Amino acid sequence: MAYIAANTSLIALDEGIGGGPKARRFFVTRRRATRASNPLEERIVALVEPLATDLGYRLVRVRVSGNRRKRLQIMAERLSDGEMNVDDCGRLSRAVSSVFDLEDPLPDEYDLEVSSPGIDRPLMRAEDFARFVGHEAKVEALGMSDGRKRFKGVIAGVEGDEIRLALAEGGEQTFKISALSDARLVLTDKLIQEDLRRAKAAAEAANEQQG
Repeated sequence: MAYIAANTSLIALDEGIGGGPKARRFFVTRRRATRASNPLEERIVALVEPLATDLGYRLVRVRVSGNRRKRLQIMAERLSDGEMNVDDCGRLSRAVSSVFDLEDPLPDEYDLEVSSPGIDRPLMRAEDFARFVGHEAKVEALGMSDGRKRFKGVIAGVEGDEIRLALAEGGEQTFKISALSDARLVLTDKLIQEDLRRAKAAAEAANEQQG
């Protein structure tokens, strides 16, 4: 599904249907997975987050890509239930567009895309991991362990800013979230079913409010 604001370059998409017996810890200070990955994105987060919160949304991630014509992607979700439908995308898009007309964080032409995180969503904060304990995820660490950086397994728990991953091949690995360059859910039947249940519950709640 998509929302396109008339007479602008604004596009909002509702994307669908993301070793060994001892745990190892990574403590690395190089570039990590964050909601913003550079000063420009950090400025956009600073502009958008208060607005999104006031409208009832949680900012998940901001990314700016492209060379001549920039593409600004804003991922968000409702604070109330973690959903983000096409109407939500359009609402947040219009609000962001109004602010950007005044602040002009990207002086050149750009496309603004506001979307849901999707089912196989990126995991950026401890709260994201905690929400999906018991689901499969794939992570990429900044540091090497046993000659590799990429791991896949079930999220076993979250303690502070550390997450435990029960690896597919056996054993458990512990990571500091700040030591991950990327992390996202793996699309599974279990995850799809949970997403469908959550969407149904959100729709029923909305119908009750309208009734």
